[in-house]
Amino acid sequence: MKKIWVIIVGVLLFLVGCGQEAKPEQTLQIYTKAWNEQKFDVMYDQLSSASQAAISKDDFIKRYEKIYKDMEVSQITIGAVESKTKNEEQNGKSSLPFSVKMNTLAGDISFNESLPLIKEVQDKKNVWKVEWNPSLLFPSMKEGDKIGIQTYKAKRGEILDRSGQGLAINGNANQVGIVPGKLGDNGEQTKQTLAVKLGISVDTINNKLKEKWVQPSLFVPLAFLPDSDNITDYVSLPGVATKSVPIRTYPLKDAAAHLTGYIREVSADDLKTLKGYRTGDVVGKAGLEQVYEAKLRGENGGRIYITDSSGKEKETLAEKKQTDGETITVNIDSRLQQAIYNQMNQDAGTASAISPKTGEILALVSSPSYDPNGFVRGLKDADWQSLNNDPKKPLMNRFTKAYAPGSVFKPITATIGLQVKTIDPTEALPITGLQWAKDASWGNYYITRVHEVNPVNLETAMVYSDNIYFAQSGLKIGKDKFTEEAKKFGLGEKLPLAYPFQDSKLGDIKNDIQLADTSYGQGEVVLTSLQAALSYAPFVNDGNIPYPSLLRGENDSKVWKSNVTTKENADVINKALIAVVNNPEGTGKGAKIEGMTLAGKTGTAELKQGKEENGTENGWFIGYNADAPNSIVAMMIEDVKNRGGSGYVANKVKTIFQEMK
Repeated sequence: MKKIWVIIVGVLLFLVGCGQEAKPEQTLQIYTKAWNEQKFDVMYDQLSSASQAAISKDDFIKRYEKIYKDMEVSQITIGAVESKTKNEEQNGKSSLPFSVKMNTLAGDISFNESLPLIKEVQDKKNVWKVEWNPSLLFPSMKEGDKIGIQTYKAKRGEILDRSGQGLAINGNANQVGIVPGKLGDNGEQTKQTLAVKLGISVDTINNKLKEKWVQPSLFVPLAFLPDSDNITDYVSLPGVATKSVPIRTYPLKDAAAHLTGYIREVSADDLKTLKGYRTGDVVGKAGLEQVYEAKLRGENGGRIYITDSSGKEKETLAEKKQTDGETITVNIDSRLQQAIYNQMNQDAGTASAISPKTGEILALVSSPSYDPNGFVRGLKDADWQSLNNDPKKPLMNRFTKAYAPGSVFKPITATIGLQVKTIDPTEALPITGLQWAKDASWGNYYITRVHEVNPVNLETAMVYSDNIYFAQSGLKIGKDKFTEEAKKFGLGEKLPLAYPFQDSKLGDIKNDIQLADTSYGQGEVVLTSLQAALSYAPFVNDGNIPYPSLLRGENDSKVWKSNVTTKENADVINKALIAVVNNPEGTGKGAKIEGMTLAGKTGTAELKQGKEENGTENGWFIGYNADAPNSIVAMMIEDVKNRGGSGYVANKVKTIFQEMK
């Protein structure tokens, strides 16, 4: 369409240049084309001498730009209208019909109008120019009239847990500020006292008081107050006031920060990339707030109207009601989320909990954490620096990351062996010593175990977490079969969730050493805590893994991975995991709960370059109540060496199940 306009205008200019009499239609076409493209400088050049004398080019451009920006005009279409009557020129004047259609914050505005034109002489040639007046903006506008704009803000949808408890809600907070005209003679002292209380500088306060809109009687907001602060401590200062302001609130605070994320006011950079946002709008910056931004945000509405010079309203041009954002309910159990976070007690780590029958995600925890309310209410510089410089990295979302699983991977290896029939659960294998290597081809490399037990069957190997047994089992399965069967657990596959998780994966196993190491959870395998929890679902769900489900009612009880193993094999693994916790010799015996048959597996992932190095250890425990397997909890805590290893983690998961009884 643009090319056609360029050709038309080019031809018109050529004809004029050749001495042919200019036509009113030529000016209409140039003017409306420039209007379509919002080239207001070109529009101004088409105005008559009298019109240009009445309004400067700069004022003309600024007027159009401001109105169109404020109205959020988009998809504008302006063009000539074919008239049923022939255009008649009278006394050097003409009037040609045109149409306008534009999309605005208040909906579509469209109208037909006539463009008044007058013949003038320029450079000894007759030319047609536009006699501009305010009615060309909108038909009912007169000189002195103004455009009024009223915005209807959409209410952001809330995020609720499975029981309706708020995770991200529209609450209120006290905002402290200054009424400049009431500061009195001791205003500087008030500013200094207030700066100390709020953790900001006096310069910051002064800069806010110098903003153009500020008037002596107006409240100038400075900061939101923590809920624990006493308002009286502030309002007792001369000129200081507070008011309750609607604000996004996160009731679980740091216990669910990485899950919920937070919102922030859109920045200048955001406005360059985000469509449909304007200054003052908010946008989800992390977590559920960001993932479900489109649902939560809603759509603003507005009204555009005309007022006369006295401010009296004349006409509504367009009006559109706002559409509030959608309230989202997730499967998260706030009580379980809080219990897990409390047990992690600022240790660096991650935990997830699921329902093995339905796939509902009951908890997603990253520790240490931060209070997302601070990002909404305004973080002090010192708090921001503290978060960024903390070596435990509280801003990092660990539940989306994949880690070496250690021995919690052994039940998967055992399941694969049972499936391909390289493991006979009743067969006791002769294993002696604490070290083992396949043959001389391994050189100085060997597998170690903690307990010297001989002979070893599947359940015994699980109870004592025997690395050698599972290394040998992996070699019997073989690389290709091992990889093929492991994929049935979803390894290497993106989780079917809108929330972005790192892929759990089984890497390229190149040799027997890597296969052996991977078989007991080191080597080439990494899991997120969520994938780890899902991987244990087949043991209590007839061999199936359900779809992981975060949104309430989405994919609940559907099967994601069917027939990962047979029910018979699942029962074998379940029995072994019960023994890990309830056998007095089991590595998970510290998690035993009287009156509950807790089943689970411990795991320690060693993080070091070589066997002789002194590296760090991540501890794992995955557990569930075998009597009523309504939830599987998978927890990983970093750097558990010299703190009880995986037993340190097992005790925490035990406490969680006790609290959730």
